[in-house]
Amino acid sequence: MALTLYVDTARWRAHQKSVLDQFPGIVPVCKGNGYGFGHGRLADEVTRFGSEIIAVGTTYEAARMKDSFGGDLLVLTPFRRGEEPVPLPDRVIRSVSSVDGVHALVGARVVIECMSSMKRHGVSEADLGRLHAAIDDVRLEGFALHLPLDRMDGSDAVEEVIAWMDRLRNARLPLHTMFVSHLKAEELARLQQQFPQTRFRARIGTRLWLGDHDATQYRGSVLDVTQVVKGDRFGYRQQKTASDGWLVVVAGGTSHGVGLEAPKALHGMMPRAKGVARAGLATVNRNLSPFVWAGKQRWFAEPPHMQVSILFVPSDAQEPKVGDELVAHLRHTTTQFDRLVDH
Repeated sequence: MALTLYVDTARWRAHQKSVLDQFPGIVPVCKGNGYGFGHGRLADEVTRFGSEIIAVGTTYEAARMKDSFGGDLLVLTPFRRGEEPVPLPDRVIRSVSSVDGVHALVGARVVIECMSSMKRHGVSEADLGRLHAAIDDVRLEGFALHLPLDRMDGSDAVEEVIAWMDRLRNARLPLHTMFVSHLKAEELARLQQQFPQTRFRARIGTRLWLGDHDATQYRGSVLDVTQVVKGDRFGYRQQKTASDGWLVVVAGGTSHGVGLEAPKALHGMMPRAKGVARAGLATVNRNLSPFVWAGKQRWFAEPPHMQVSILFVPSDAQEPKVGDELVAHLRHTTTQFDRLVDH
C-alpha cells in the first residue's frame, strides 16, 4: 500500500501538445524532483515529443539525466569559479551570469544570462563591452532572460526583452538565439515578429507538466483504522481524542513531502486572514492534512510520521476501510510518490 500518483496519460499528453503548439522551439524544464514525476519519466516524455534539448537545474541533475536523455542538457544554475567539478558530456550547455564565468569556461557551450527585473543573477549592461573578447573563447549558444511571474508595477514583459535586445545589438553582440522564461505565447509571437532574425526559445516547466491540474491526482492508501472514543489517548505524545471517531493511518508521511509547505506570497486581506487563522490553530495542535475523506479535508491527529500520517475522522463521517484510497492535495514539486500509475 502506497502513496500513488495517478496520471491520466492521454489528458496529460494532450496538454503537453497544446503547450508545444503554442511555443515552437520550447526548451522543456526538468529540474528539482522532475515536477513530481521524476527525471526519468520526463526524459521519456521529452524524447517522445521530439525535443532535442532539456533544461535541468544543476550539474548534478545533468549528471543523473545524461544516461536517460540523449540530447542537449542546459544547466540553469549559473557557473561559478571554484564549484565542484562534475564529469559531464560535451552536449551539456552551461548558463553563465558574469564575464568572469565566461572567461573560465574556455571551449564550453554557454548561454549568457542577462540581469532582468528579477534581480537574481545575470550580466549587466555595463558588462557588455567586456563580453566581446570573452565570447571568442566559448561556443555561445545564445543569451537568456529569466523574467518575473507577476508585474505589480504594470510594466510590459515584452518591452523588457526588447530593451535587452537593443542593448545587445548596440554592443554588437550576436543575437541568433534568446532563451526566455515566463512569457505568454502572444508575447513570444510579438517578439518573434519584431526580431525575425533571432530565434526565441521559451524555457517552460510548470506550465508544460502541471498546467492541467485534473490530469494528475495523488492518493494515499489506508493502512489501518482504529475506533476511539472521546478522551482516549493515542500516538507518540499520548494526546487525548477530542471526540468519538476513528484514527486512520494513511500512506504518505514526511519522507513523501506530506506536511511540507513552501512560504507563499499573500495578497489581499482574505488570504492574510486565513493565514493568521491557520497559524492560530497550529498553536493548539490543529493542523489540516492534505488528505480528503467523505468530501472534506481531514485533520492530522498528530504531526505526520516519516512514511505515514495519522488522521482523525469523526464519528459523523463514514468509516474508512483498510485498502481505501484518500485523495491528497499535495504540491508536485515537494512530493515523492511510492509509485506512479498511468491510466
